[in-house]
Amino acid sequence: MTEKERELLLLIEKEGRMSESKLAKMLDTSLENVSEMLANMKKRKIILGYSAIIDWSKVDVTENVTAMIDVKVTPKRGVGFDEVAERIYRFKEVKALYLMSGTYDLSVVIEGRSMSDTAKFVSEKLSTLDSVISTTTHFQLKKYKHDGVVFEAEEDGDHRMVVSP
Repeated sequence: MTEKERELLLLIEKEGRMSESKLAKMLDTSLENVSEMLANMKKRKIILGYSAIIDWSKVDVTENVTAMIDVKVTPKRGVGFDEVAERIYRFKEVKALYLMSGTYDLSVVIEGRSMSDTAKFVSEKLSTLDSVISTTTHFQLKKYKHDGVVFEAEEDGDHRMVVSP
């Protein structure tokens, strides 16, 4: 991977809606070169998609419930955690899935319409998988920061640090 490609990835990771012409100017390269790099990285599955960060608490719709579920599993010989992870990430409720170090093996992030939807997912889908030994569910109560974006940051007032002897 070239240095220009790395710079391009850093720019679009921060602001995915930036135009290709603006990216070309920022990278000091041609528009054609930026278009080619983007197409190449999409083809190689380096760029998997673009998304917006939305503060759903400010929208007049019922918010979904987000839960983080710690899952302890028995890995299978020859495939480790990959086989059970694939079964879990195929559920439509699953928004993210991570292999973790520590007490639990997998961390699953899901969204549902209610806490009872989440409970139903855990009891009827997740816990019934052969490899799953145990689960612990944590519900998201409030979002302060996501993907580097601060939600509801104070705009007014004095932000200087108080220094006292």
